[in-house]
Amino acid sequence: MSSNSKSKPRGQSSPTPFKPGTHIEISSDDAGFRGSWYLGKVVRRVSSKDPTKFWVEYSNLFSDEAGNDPLQEILNANQLRPRAPREKEREFKFGEEVDAFYNDGWWEGTITEVKNEGKFSVYFRSSKEQIEFGKENLRLHREWICGEWKPPLEVEEEEDNEKVSTKTKTEEMSDKGAGEKMLGKRKEPDEAKPEVKFSKGTVVEVSSDEDGFKGAWFAAKIIEPAGEDKYLIEYESLRTDDDKEFLREVIDTLHIRPPPPETVMVDSFNRLDEVDAAYNDCWWVGVVSKVLSNSRYIVYFRESNEELQFEHSDLRLHQDWINGKWIAASRGFKS
Repeated sequence: MSSNSKSKPRGQSSPTPFKPGTHIEISSDDAGFRGSWYLGKVVRRVSSKDPTKFWVEYSNLFSDEAGNDPLQEILNANQLRPRAPREKEREFKFGEEVDAFYNDGWWEGTITEVKNEGKFSVYFRSSKEQIEFGKENLRLHREWICGEWKPPLEVEEEEDNEKVSTKTKTEEMSDKGAGEKMLGKRKEPDEAKPEVKFSKGTVVEVSSDEDGFKGAWFAAKIIEPAGEDKYLIEYESLRTDDDKEFLREVIDTLHIRPPPPETVMVDSFNRLDEVDAAYNDCWWVGVVSKVLSNSRYIVYFRESNEELQFEHSDLRLHQDWINGKWIAASRGFKS
């Protein structure tokens, strides 16, 4: 997509000061790893003149085949956070946002089915796939916002005791497809997605994996099929560089969905509600971090680690399109 045809939310955020030896969780912008958090620790700040870059060392990823040399990298502060707390006992519910421990990291997902014997189906928005987990490999998803965990810990905290992997990061990349979908290799046959067909002229929403636009959904319409599981679409608000016509692109069905139904409406949003915010001609997935007066809200955006203020009319409760059905996440709590 043309870079001057759309823009992402911008707000204010500040780096978290980490001391050497601090146990942390590390995110990555590498293809196939987005939406994951890996355990590690801070080695040192790169420079006293730059408070935003740190040497970090992974707990579960190694730079050598024998697994004796922990992988180290230089990363920005916005890719780091303290280790997330975890309840010793928790009854997970349908629709809850969770982190699932998979391939030595925590991956953000949503519970879409509660099964017997402590088993849960979890849907991963980043790869648009669903996998089954035991409750021992789940924790309630939390965001590190302005130096606080939200939602806060409900019961006693549990120490992280994940088994250390002997895989190198190169091997992890290979396991996940090295730029392919991070969970695609482990999908069970009975979890195959239903065939998706869209007719010419159908109004849809389209997402993008382009840097800076993850979590955004643009209104569009179907022009015509463009090969297996692909369609030529035309955006409703994005225009070509010369501004003479609306932008057209070929998009695969993993990035196309119907518009969410308007049946899930609320008189007011709660703190920690997951919402879509209308901004710069599209909908951005975020979390209500603060409820203000006069139907105004502060919304936190995970991908950019930023906050912006919105009116009630510019928000809608977030829903995910999973296996041909709309699934709404559980509500937050009132301030």
